Amino acid sequence: MRHLNHGSFGAVPLVAQERQNQLRAEMERSPVVWFPELPRRVAAAREELAAFLRVDAGDLALVPNASAGASTVYASLPRRRGGEIVVTDHGYGAVTMGAERLARRWGGRVRTARVPLDADEQQAYEAVAAELAESTDLVVLDHITSATARRMPVERIGAEARRRGIPLLVDGAHSPGLIPAPAGVECDFWIGNLHKWGCAPRGTAALVARGPQRDRLRPLIDSWGAADPYPERFDQQGTVDLTSYLAAPSALDFVEHTWGWQTARRYMDELAGYAEQVVGAAFAELTGAAGTVDVGMPVPGMRLVRLPDGLASSRVEADGLRDRAARELGVETAFTSFGGVGYLRLSAHVYNTAADYEHFAERCVPVLGEWARAARSERSAPQRCPAQRPGPEAAAGAPVLQDIQEPRGTRGKRSAR
Repeated sequence: MRHLNHGSFGAVPLVAQERQNQLRAEMERSPVVWFPELPRRVAAAREELAAFLRVDAGDLALVPNASAGASTVYASLPRRRGGEIVVTDHGYGAVTMGAERLARRWGGRVRTARVPLDADEQQAYEAVAAELAESTDLVVLDHITSATARRMPVERIGAEARRRGIPLLVDGAHSPGLIPAPAGVECDFWIGNLHKWGCAPRGTAALVARGPQRDRLRPLIDSWGAADPYPERFDQQGTVDLTSYLAAPSALDFVEHTWGWQTARRYMDELAGYAEQVVGAAFAELTGAAGTVDVGMPVPGMRLVRLPDGLASSRVEADGLRDRAARELGVETAFTSFGGVGYLRLSAHVYNTAADYEHFAERCVPVLGEWARAARSERSAPQRCPAQRPGPEAAAGAPVLQDIQEPRGTRGKRSAR
């Protein structure tokens, strides 16, 4: 299995897996000692993770994932104005659904800013700012979008939201490890997964909160730390297995000591650019149309390539295509959909090499082309109507109404998993 989708679930280095297994064994040997000591150990890990993110440890709480961080914010914020929440059409589905639930609880509504895929910083800013109003109680904006692999102008929107007195939640799920100091943007709440590009054990994410709303934040599960101040109240969560938090620094240290994060980020970006060229050219040769995509505000380490018509025109179809590609082609990939168009989101990390993407271009792209042609043929064919049967006058067989050059240093790289 070739892993070309680091952006979804990451890849945990063996050293971090082993560290987490050691911690779990310690927990099982003596749970009565383990759990009373756990808040202190979580606080120590939080200090290390805050240093990696370049934020004050007093602003950082640990949560299982970015979506849990968003739910924490949603559960803690009061309605102050008209109960309206501004999101974009690039937002992550689970986070947007949480915003919709909050708006219903507030008796308000969600306003969706339509940002063209190729919008530059000014165009994206204007699209989001146009939805801000006196009735806006919260803005939810991706730092890096999941489906479209592009940045959003979080700094400019943050300044405008601050000027208007509107809280801003930045969904930085993909930012840690991909961007230096990702949580330094101007916002009230920032959430980011450490188990994606940071390679931490899965179920490790950061919630960074600043400003007057910070002390309202409470864990989704009340425990004996409920009376503690923020963020200490998040350090104690009963009998939840928090070994992923404790092992996370070992993953970050592994990348730093093996390659250095600056070198790793440069390699990931160069390799993603090479992958875009190779895979995009293969699709272009197949379809006669450009495979590469202008996303307006590109990000390092990820690229977007357009799929042939007929593939991944919806999120459900994209997920089905992901599962089929893993099952039949032996590749783990991210297929996404935006505006009714299917895309392949390419990711690259230190364990990937140019050969991974060359293999995909040579072996997988032709098969995807065949699947696309079959899907188009199926959609264009008349569909059988279950309730209709041919009459006695129908003859047998009569028609019936139917329902680059390889980046330096790629050779010889070992998997970090």
